[in-house]
Amino acid sequence: MENSTSKQRNFSLHNHQWAPSINSSCLFVVIFPGNIIGSGIFVSPKGVLENSSSVGLALIVWTLTGVITAISALCYAELGVTIPKSGGDYSYVKDIFGELAGFLRLWIAVLVIYPTNQAVIALTFANYALQPLFPSCFPPERALGLLAAVCLLLLTWINCFSVRWATRVQDVFTTGKLLALCLIIIMGIVQICKGHFYWLEPEHAFHPLQPYDMSRIALAFLQGSFAYAGWNFLNYVTEELIDPYRNLPRAIFISIPLVTFVYVCANIAYVTAMSPQELMASNATFGEKLLRVMSWIMPISVALSTFGGVNGSLFTSSRLFFAGAREGHLPHLLARIHVNCCTPIPALLFTCISTLLMLCTIDIYTLINYVGFINYLFYGVTVAGQIVLRIKEPDIHRPIKVSLAWPVIFLIFWTFLLIFSLYSEPVVCGIGLAIMLSGVPVYLFGVYWENKPKSFNSFVVKLNHLWQKLFMVVYPSEGSERWK
Repeated sequence: MENSTSKQRNFSLHNHQWAPSINSSCLFVVIFPGNIIGSGIFVSPKGVLENSSSVGLALIVWTLTGVITAISALCYAELGVTIPKSGGDYSYVKDIFGELAGFLRLWIAVLVIYPTNQAVIALTFANYALQPLFPSCFPPERALGLLAAVCLLLLTWINCFSVRWATRVQDVFTTGKLLALCLIIIMGIVQICKGHFYWLEPEHAFHPLQPYDMSRIALAFLQGSFAYAGWNFLNYVTEELIDPYRNLPRAIFISIPLVTFVYVCANIAYVTAMSPQELMASNATFGEKLLRVMSWIMPISVALSTFGGVNGSLFTSSRLFFAGAREGHLPHLLARIHVNCCTPIPALLFTCISTLLMLCTIDIYTLINYVGFINYLFYGVTVAGQIVLRIKEPDIHRPIKVSLAWPVIFLIFWTFLLIFSLYSEPVVCGIGLAIMLSGVPVYLFGVYWENKPKSFNSFVVKLNHLWQKLFMVVYPSEGSERWK
């Protein structure tokens, strides 16, 4: 968090110089859905069904969450081409509501959203990887936490060593995700053809497993939204897109309906093989029910998928760190890369340590509620910013301009979700808000207060030099024109 002169000097290199441009609209059909579909579809169905109280309402929740995701993506598309900066909603909130609001978005993402998301995926990996060893019971908690930590440390090392290795890991382990989903949907179709659709019949689908509760339904939406995380991926790399005016809406119109269809089909397949009670007990019984002696394929496929998911999250988080450090909202050390490997080692180590702290709890569904509430809080703030920008700057060039009905619909849903989430989980939501507000004094001291004592600035410079020598890192403009 240095002064503006230093910021301009050190960040003269635009970040499209160290990252490849995304210029093929065909890639969107592969990359965008692939970034959304992850561990969420394997871990969230239990939480959605448990809080929805019936199979029918759970399927409605999955469908409506897809619709809301599409609406919010359209709103973000307008913001993305109106404010064409990498960094996603961090950049939009900062430009519309000011430096403090943008810093709080970055603060909560760095401390909560990325570490919690990575902790959830790592714990899901550990759970499914150990499932074949514990076929009749849940794996021990210590084993789950230890394996999740090993997974995180290994992938952090790979990402620190080589970007090329990290991308290869992502390519290889994506096949596990596709295999698992294809198996689930195909086996579901086979079950329906055999007449196993008891829980899909209307009189059974909406039979409440427990009394309906609006606050629990709100939690079901939070659980479902975790599976759709990644829909705003392209907004984090807007500066790297070629022809975003055409390709960004195309990616939304093709990808999100496709992902929604896959998610609904997967959940239908679940209930063709298992009763709701069995599904809420363990997702792994799907493989045991249908694949019998080959049941180990399902947990191993999901484990491969989630292993790649941790890698992808570590890989993409560096863009947000770079955007924040470029604006002077994070220590500039986090935007430095290794002189030989050209990897963002300080940012990766920071993310790794914060994620390891999140592994102190292995309650996956509490973590999902935790990150879901904070995420939706800022999604709403960002979409509200779209309306504010229309009022403040009505004549600004908007290559993509959506109807104001869409942000209004999203904000109505957003209000319902936050109010009932606060009512249902006041402690979880309260802790999230407290962590967010803790960023205010950090902003005042680190960013707003520019005329710090010379002794303090000298200490910061010496500390930066120490860490720079320890990790052998430099700014991209000093050592390399792009990450390799």
